[in-house]
Amino acid sequence: MTDLPRAHDVVSRAIGAVIGSAAGDALGAGYEFQAAPQPLDVMMLPGVLTREPAGHWTDDTAMAIAILEVAARNGTLTTPEASVAVGDRFLEWFRSDPNDVGGLTKAVLSQAATGADLPRVAAIEMSRSSKSAGNGSLMRTGPVALAHLGDDAQLNAAARAMSVLTHAHPDAVEACVLWTAAVDRAIAGSLEGPRAGLHLVDEGRREFWSARITEAEIRSPREFNPNGYVVTALQAAWSAIFATERASDHFEAGLRQAVAIGYDTDTVAAIAGALLGAYYGQSAIPPEWRRGLAGWPVGFGADELEVLAIQAERSNSPED
Repeated sequence: MTDLPRAHDVVSRAIGAVIGSAAGDALGAGYEFQAAPQPLDVMMLPGVLTREPAGHWTDDTAMAIAILEVAARNGTLTTPEASVAVGDRFLEWFRSDPNDVGGLTKAVLSQAATGADLPRVAAIEMSRSSKSAGNGSLMRTGPVALAHLGDDAQLNAAARAMSVLTHAHPDAVEACVLWTAAVDRAIAGSLEGPRAGLHLVDEGRREFWSARITEAEIRSPREFNPNGYVVTALQAAWSAIFATERASDHFEAGLRQAVAIGYDTDTVAAIAGALLGAYYGQSAIPPEWRRGLAGWPVGFGADELEVLAIQAERSNSPED
């Protein structure tokens, strides 16, 4: 465990978590459900499913922005008002007719009239569907830590509240808790990974998650394909990070490896990018990956993400 970083380092890492996730998302968008590339061949390409130009993010980042906006404005993600506000923004995005929406997310959002409806509809869908443990809430969890840095109780509550808006399955909820804790620790200067949040899941589930994390550390990243299941998506992202930890350009190498796993490449790389960016900060993101980032909301790019990340991080600062 390293000493806590200086304040400007915390801000850089908060920005890195947000833009790192968006860069991973955009990088993976060009390879979704295609033949897995070699890591060194990975580059920004037009979106396979979104049909958007190279550098454009997908639903992963669009939904993360909805969370980030509320964190920046409200200074919390744990109140009922915050959940409704995020849910309303999810619905606004969904009603903009995006080209790429996950199956469970679409099922939930298409049945809700307002953000207040989402947890109830998500719970119903969990009881109906055998595929309710998808990666659709983990993909957008990168910004969740920013409004509650250093407060495990609030991090836990926020991660759970944001997941159950669309994904109520315990596997999805717990994966979000683990990754939110990992991002928090990374911003504080320690790349512990998802083990950082094991104490926040029910005691009876810790052995399950510890074993899955160990698998990610000892197996080849490419073995975590397919990765639509949230547990496998978490393993894929952590395996890509763990396997490239000695690379001099760990941020870039980790994201290339995440995409090279194949299958749901944008989501795995978005998850990995949030954690890598949270640890290495915005300066680690290659300029050519930052330039051209764009997507919903219209007119948003890396600069707008940076502003929101700063606002969200400052919203929980004792100095403000």
